[in-house]
Amino acid sequence: MIKSRDELEHKKIEIDLNGSEGNAWYLLGLAGSLGKQLNMSDFRNKCIQDEMMLSNYEMLIQTFDKWFGNYVILYR
Repeated sequence: MIKSRDELEHKKIEIDLNGSEGNAWYLLGLAGSLGKQLNMSDFRNKCIQDEMMLSNYEMLIQTFDKWFGNYVILYR
């Protein structure tokens, strides 16, 4: 299938939470990387990661989705 290059700009990252990319450490690292790419300040980026680590895994993915849901699709 051949697609338009315009679709690349709007393609979201897809993560299967049951796969290796669904672990907490990967999501924390991805949050840091995305924060830098989105030109978030280091302080804001650290605050997001700290919020992700405040509670359990479910709250971690909810926080990740709150901040990066426009760029990443999470699959359960």
